[in-house]
This record gives sequence, C-alpha cells and structure tokens, in this order.
Amino acid sequence: MKMTSIKMKRKLDELFESDAWRVSFNRDKDVYRIEWKDTKQGVSINIPNVIAKYERRGDTALEELQFHVSESLKMMHEDHQLEGQEKQIYPVIRATSFPKKTKAGTRLVYSEHTAETNIYYALDLGTTYQLIDEKMIEEQGWSFERLKEISTFNIRSLSVSPKKDTVADNDFNFIATQDGYDASRILNEAFLEEMKANALGEVVVAVPHQDVLIVADIKNEAGYDILAQMTMKFFAEGRVPITSLPFIYEDKHLEPVFILAKNKPKE
Repeated sequence: MKMTSIKMKRKLDELFESDAWRVSFNRDKDVYRIEWKDTKQGVSINIPNVIAKYERRGDTALEELQFHVSESLKMMHEDHQLEGQEKQIYPVIRATSFPKKTKAGTRLVYSEHTAETNIYYALDLGTTYQLIDEKMIEEQGWSFERLKEISTFNIRSLSVSPKKDTVADNDFNFIATQDGYDASRILNEAFLEEMKANALGEVVVAVPHQDVLIVADIKNEAGYDILAQMTMKFFAEGRVPITSLPFIYEDKHLEPVFILAKNKPKE
C-alpha cells in the first residue's frame, strides 16, 4: 500500500516525540516541523522527499533522518565555547553564493578567497560542525585574526594522502578522506607548493564539493578537458557543492579558469 503524507506524519510523530520539542504538520505545503518549545528554533522536513527515501530504503532512511534532525536540534540548543576548543576550529570552503548570515540573522564570519569561493570557519563537534558567527567571537573576546590563524594552523596539521590516477599522461591527485575538510586542504599552501615543485606541467586545482580536493599535473590539452569533465561530474554529485571551475595555481595564487572555453579543439 502506498505511503501517504498522513501515514508518514504518524511515523514522524513517533520518531520525534519529546517533552522539549513541538511538532507540527502543514498539510498545504506537505511540510513537517520539529522545534524547541522554548526557543522555537527547529527543522522543517519535506514529507514527499522522506516518503521517496522510505520507499527506497525502508526504516534505515527514517533512522538516518532521526539522527541528523536530532543532531541539528541539539546544536541549536547548545552554547558552544571557542575558548579551550582551539584544536577543533577549521576553515571550510564555500561558494560565494553561500549565505552570509545564520537563519537567526547573525552574520557568519568569513573571508574572501577567490572569485568563486569564500572561507568560513567551523567549530568541529564530532559528528557535525557549527559555522562560527560574529556573536560567538564577540562573546569570547576573540579577534578575527586569531580565528583565522588558529584555523589555518589546524588545516595544515591534517594528513594529506592523495591517491593518484594518470589519464592520457596527466596526473590527477585526489584527497577524499571524508572528514569534512577535504576541500579545505586547498588552504594548505605547503602541500600545494610541494605539488608544484614535483609537477612536470601546469598545476590545476579543483574543489567541486566539500569532500574532495583535486590537484592535477596537466601536461597536454587533453588533460584540461578530462579535468573539466571530472570537476563537473563531482560538482553535480556533491553533498555540499562548491564550484565546477578549476583554478590554475601559480605564484601561490589561485585563478579560476574556464577550461572548455580556453581549450577549444584546434581547427
């Protein structure tokens, strides 16, 4: 029997039963909401999406939903301290279109990186992380420079073990540890300089989504086309997409490049 929105609502009522939370269901929009009774901060869930996942994966899909929603709600209700948590602060790369404020309207702390990307700052909480906003650093009495310095040090301390794939004489190095900071390793200048020192061709870097960094040693024109196709595919499939444009790395500078336009087939 086909799962209806009302039946799914009843399942969600059981999953999110708590004295501290209030649940509601908007029939017109097919949206289910769980929020804290005291702050009214919460999470909205699109019921048709949940039904589609449930029909594919059964109760496993609902267990995952319960975990992620509960983690999100827990984060909203915690007062996180930066002091004493210095080793848990990391930079995260996001597209320039990424929101500059939290849903509550507080400005997020970020710095400009390239024409395509900005750097945000995150407090790692284990299974997830919280983006740091201006209110947090003001309350802690931190300066932006201190936050930037600590996060940069921490990203350099993460291991970098690329897996190499050679296609048409071009080397493609992939960093995909799934720790949430793969794309952030583009800020590890020592690593990029090492790759540059060992490259035979042009070093081109890509961060199509949060969970991968590609550093390519491009030795011929075919390499550009391969990287362009690869980057577009990763970008389309990424959980947190960043940019489909790769960057030429030259003189410690990243310059976005429209590869397909640059390398049209010769007549």
